[in-house]
Amino acid sequence: MDSFQAIWIAIIEGLTEFLPVSSTAHMIFTSTLFGIQENEFVKMYEVSIQFGAILAVVVLYWKKFFNFENFNFYKKLAFAVIPALILGKLFDDKIESVMGQTEVIAIVLILGGIILLFIDNYFKNPVIHEEKDLSIKKAVTIGFWQCLAMMPGTSRSAASIIGGMQQGLSRSLAAEFSFFLAVPTMLAVTCYSLFLKDWNYEGQEQKGFEMIFSSSDNILNFLAGNVIAFVVAIIAIKFFIGILKRFGFKIWGYYRIILGIAMLVYLYVSK
Repeated sequence: MDSFQAIWIAIIEGLTEFLPVSSTAHMIFTSTLFGIQENEFVKMYEVSIQFGAILAVVVLYWKKFFNFENFNFYKKLAFAVIPALILGKLFDDKIESVMGQTEVIAIVLILGGIILLFIDNYFKNPVIHEEKDLSIKKAVTIGFWQCLAMMPGTSRSAASIIGGMQQGLSRSLAAEFSFFLAVPTMLAVTCYSLFLKDWNYEGQEQKGFEMIFSSSDNILNFLAGNVIAFVVAIIAIKFFIGILKRFGFKIWGYYRIILGIAMLVYLYVSK
């Protein structure tokens, strides 16, 4: 993976991390189109640049994240992230094995798109419009919904937003809580990939940070990727909230279906 390819993947991550379209699917499809050789550094890079994207949430909602008097907010996030931490660790190897199955991911993308076409019709009468009215029990339930995104192509954002709406949250609040929940979730995933997970890189087991510091190119790509993902994610979050309030999920459903079909056609033709 050269610097140009790393920059494009970071742009894709920033654009799609908080949209209900699966950032993982988009990065995998981008790697396929660019002919990027799949190796442990590329896998780690695609996970770790999510750190830049989650910083965008902290900056945009800094009043929320740094209001230390609102202890219940932190408590809700802490409890809600537990299901992902436990199940993510248990199924880490199985999740990674699916990452290379591009056809399966494309099909999941299409199926998720079909669901989004109809999801607005099911949750028309929200009863929770502010985060302070969200109970810990409902937050944990949303956390379990988020775990559906462990299947690549599902979309963490889509799963948690739909989970929020199923728990009675308005569309905009469900989206915002999905953003909030992404911070501890993606922070945990990033730290795990950088400091705990053993990667088989260039014939030897290395931690993520060791792979980064193994070359100046890796350092540059990692830093640039996080900065770019951060800037692009800020734009994407503002854009998404506006579109969601105005049009709902249907537009994203059509997008997922078209992209999934296009990818299946590309994979078939390129064989």
